[in-house]
Amino acid sequence: MKPTRTRFQASGFLFMLAGVTYLDRVCISTLAPQISHDLHLSKLEMSFVFSAFAVAYAAFEIFSAWWGEKIGARRVLARIVIWWSVFTMATAGAWSYSSLLVIRFLFGAGEAGAWPNAALAFSRWIPLRERGRVQGFFFAAAHVSGGITPLLVAWLLTFLPWRGIFVLFGFVGIIWAAAWYRWFRDEPRDHRRINQAEVLLIESERRVVKEAHHGKALWRALASSPNVWCLCFAYLSNSYGAYFVMTWLPTYLAENRGFEKQSLSLFAGLPLLLSVVGDISGGAVTDWASRVFGLRLGRAAVSVAGYSAAAVAMFAAVYAATPVMAACLIAVAVAASMFTLSPSWAACMDIGGENTAVLSAAMNTTGQLGSILSPVITGWIVYRFADWQMPLLIMGGLYSLSAILWTQVDPRKPLRATQNVAR
Repeated sequence: MKPTRTRFQASGFLFMLAGVTYLDRVCISTLAPQISHDLHLSKLEMSFVFSAFAVAYAAFEIFSAWWGEKIGARRVLARIVIWWSVFTMATAGAWSYSSLLVIRFLFGAGEAGAWPNAALAFSRWIPLRERGRVQGFFFAAAHVSGGITPLLVAWLLTFLPWRGIFVLFGFVGIIWAAAWYRWFRDEPRDHRRINQAEVLLIESERRVVKEAHHGKALWRALASSPNVWCLCFAYLSNSYGAYFVMTWLPTYLAENRGFEKQSLSLFAGLPLLLSVVGDISGGAVTDWASRVFGLRLGRAAVSVAGYSAAAVAMFAAVYAATPVMAACLIAVAVAASMFTLSPSWAACMDIGGENTAVLSAAMNTTGQLGSILSPVITGWIVYRFADWQMPLLIMGGLYSLSAILWTQVDPRKPLRATQNVAR
């Protein structure tokens, strides 16, 4: 019997989830000038608005991942998307700096755990041989969405106020959540459209599904693992750079590099559009390298190469002779850092086993420290020193540190709490 292809439909739902997360995140940076004007916000105040999302996202990430392991990704993801969609629409009702801070904090609390629970769903539905590619397309969907959002927002602004755009984008998530909850099942064998051949294909190539460890043993294993510490702190630079792109890049290009409105939207979205190449190639390369050179080099060497290239490109952007060259080098740097996404999240599966969601949440939470710091540090530097080059130098330094940290990661060593896995 030939296996059905229901797992690819499940992947399609998760690709759309990735797209919706970036649609709602990126639109606020594009609309920042209109919001700041109407609510009388300074650059520093707007930086705290950006960070309010990341603070809440980091605070609730591990809890939401743990909850997904307890009750399943189907219900938790539906709750997450409905919550953040409601607060995306609520952003349209902000009337002051304080109200906007509260709304964006609650928005971040709602979205927390989306990607770890997507990783949990992939670990249940996708065989090992396909995970690198599937993860690459997942991240690509997010970055395509983020890349086209500035262009979409610029078009919508021709006939909608900024408040109307937030309401419109919120409805997209609610539609997704309703379709997801109706269609998806946490275990492939429970889905009516899948046949036994596909169930056997999936279950023969994934880790044995046992009761995950959630007690003190798990937390001790996380805290005592050098792999976990290096993996998590290496991820910080990825989020730091990505959040600069999603918050301050349009302002940087306009104020420091003199881009006109016509080209600003294109170059503001270029890093995320170019990241699609990094996402897909990173997934393919880590799968290939793991088969040919083994798991250690397949994850670590790919990540070291990606972060090293990101550092070189970001440092070069500081000294770029023309605005277009600077914008393109920033895009190359961010795309090179995204080349590491698939090996990073695959390493969470390699090291975490049954606790993939919790470990990936720990990594993503550490990454959110970069998301919290990036807009605040950038906003403070520009406000205090009127210097747009220093933030780029900081990003280049963080990418260099991540490359060094990845030399210490060994995905062949699972957590002590998750030794009983199928290889």
